[in-house]
Amino acid sequence: MFTIEHEFDATVITLVDEGGDLPLQEDVVINAFEDCVTVDQVDPQTDEVVRITLSLTQLRDLAAALNLPEGSYRLERKPD
Repeated sequence: MFTIEHEFDATVITLVDEGGDLPLQEDVVINAFEDCVTVDQVDPQTDEVVRITLSLTQLRDLAAALNLPEGSYRLERKPD
């Protein structure tokens, strides 16, 4: 399950782990800003939020990587 909320300066996506046979993971909150994307999740051992910040270039590379086989790649930008 997930939710999408549009706030003043970001789009917020929350991913809720609905389980299966494995233990449930904490919710993941993704904040999409104009210049970066943050991914937050509470660490259940410390009860603190862990944040990862991705540039838009890193996000583009991640999206491409999800659909490619094992290897090393560099995406080239097309001229406008």
